[in-house]
Amino acid sequence: MRKAWIVAGAAVAAGLSFVMLLVVGVYLVAGNVVNGASGGARALAKGAVPAAYRPLVEKWGNLCSAINPALLAAQLYQESGFNPKAQSPAAAQGIAQFIPGTWATHGIDGDGDGDKDVWDPNDAIPSAAQYDCTLASYVKDVPGNPTENMLASYNAGAYAVIKYGGVPPYKETQNYVKTITTLEDSFAAPVSRVDPSKQAAGAIYYAQKKLGTPYLWGGDGTAADNGRFDCSGLTKAAYESVGITLPRVANDQYNAGPHPARDELLPGDLVFFSDDLTNSRAIRHVGIYVGGGYMIDAPRTGAVIRFDPIDSPDYFGATRVTEDGAKALPTTV
Repeated sequence: MRKAWIVAGAAVAAGLSFVMLLVVGVYLVAGNVVNGASGGARALAKGAVPAAYRPLVEKWGNLCSAINPALLAAQLYQESGFNPKAQSPAAAQGIAQFIPGTWATHGIDGDGDGDKDVWDPNDAIPSAAQYDCTLASYVKDVPGNPTENMLASYNAGAYAVIKYGGVPPYKETQNYVKTITTLEDSFAAPVSRVDPSKQAAGAIYYAQKKLGTPYLWGGDGTAADNGRFDCSGLTKAAYESVGITLPRVANDQYNAGPHPARDELLPGDLVFFSDDLTNSRAIRHVGIYVGGGYMIDAPRTGAVIRFDPIDSPDYFGATRVTEDGAKALPTTV
């Protein structure tokens, strides 16, 4: 019995040493790698948009130069979480959250079936793109970034953008523009290497201290949970320990930053798993990548927080968490 305990202890110690080396490596990489993804094409990241809506977003997201598929996807996610049945207390309706008056003026028959239906994504998504482009045309002569001016018009009205010669000095409007342009990065396929997260090392350090903790469905690590976690509870707590607040569930955590490819993973990236590899809304599991093809995760009832390999048929993709990316996520979707 004692021999088994010594072996197990040595294995855990070796694991912690392995992780600490990775933590040091993250700091070194974060200090030396610059000029990550920026600009360029805005094609959609794999699975970022539910497969049923991806062709619509790709087609209509190229309707005019002020928008792109990733930006249109960010708007739909922020408005409804891609829920075609969404309805707000302010009577905004459908996947694009049109209020009735705006729909009456700007809704179009996107699928050509003779009916303009705010609840039908085949009409609502084209209408959202058309509305964006209409707003962009109103402010096309205003100095500054055309996309930011369009988004500001969406929030504050074209008159305010024209009056102030760009994004008006309204906190709500400035926050809206920043939110959508930040979320855009979480829906776009990166065109170059993604900058490493400076908070990644601290998140790993937190997670590795929880190795061996029993899993609890819905667990957040609180005293009421006896310090136990489920998968997304662990990742949320790990990043909260370094000042980044993530949503509670895994499929929303996926949108907390850009998406590095498998061969670009760095320690601290969140890695996701799904039974539907075409739809980020179907993600069901998340862990924290630690390098070498392994993650720390809280896998399931009856198991403990541990190292697990990430390469499996249900591997969906990864997210490099950023502070701005996490702040941009809607509180409810």
